[in-house]
Amino acid sequence: MIQSEQKIYLASKSPRRRELLRQIGVEFEILMLREAPGRPGVVSEIPYPDEDPEVYVRRVAREKGEAGWQTVLSRKLPIRPVLSADTTVSIDGKILGKPADANEAIKMLRWLSGRTHQVLTAITVTADGKMSEALSRSEVRFAHLDEASLRAYCATKEPYDKAGAYGVQGFAAQFIEFMSGSYSGIKGLPLFETARLLQRVGVSTL
Repeated sequence: MIQSEQKIYLASKSPRRRELLRQIGVEFEILMLREAPGRPGVVSEIPYPDEDPEVYVRRVAREKGEAGWQTVLSRKLPIRPVLSADTTVSIDGKILGKPADANEAIKMLRWLSGRTHQVLTAITVTADGKMSEALSRSEVRFAHLDEASLRAYCATKEPYDKAGAYGVQGFAAQFIEFMSGSYSGIKGLPLFETARLLQRVGVSTL
């Protein structure tokens, strides 16, 4: 297969991943994995019973990458690398996904309050049908969150499209006492790992 120029496909709707790719100068096109609004996505983000958080996040990223590559082929799109990613928050070995409503968001944040949790982001790059992958592991410690702060935060739009019910780049930054690992990974796309996977398939990041 002949690769078209330096542009890639991003198999994600996340505005944060778009922002991070632009930060390192990567040109991309959004690859929508569903054909029409309202239809279920082709990749389920529901964990299997007792699934380990690392196994889960790697699996979902791989499934998104596989679905993205098949989408390129089935739609006869120009051949370019496909980048996929998935981020999850884990505490006590449990997976915290995106909250469905304010009650679920408050419950998650109460769980994180005053404690350290893990943020895992898995990425894949598929080129010529061959997939490479990487995993970013980070730790975040929240200060104790009082009830008024929890409810004020959950009254914003910020918690509801993010694993663990918070965004490191938004209002929730004021809750964080300490973090280690990859800031961009916590945000949704670890740039160190992403750049290296893209460079391996001939995509420049400078």
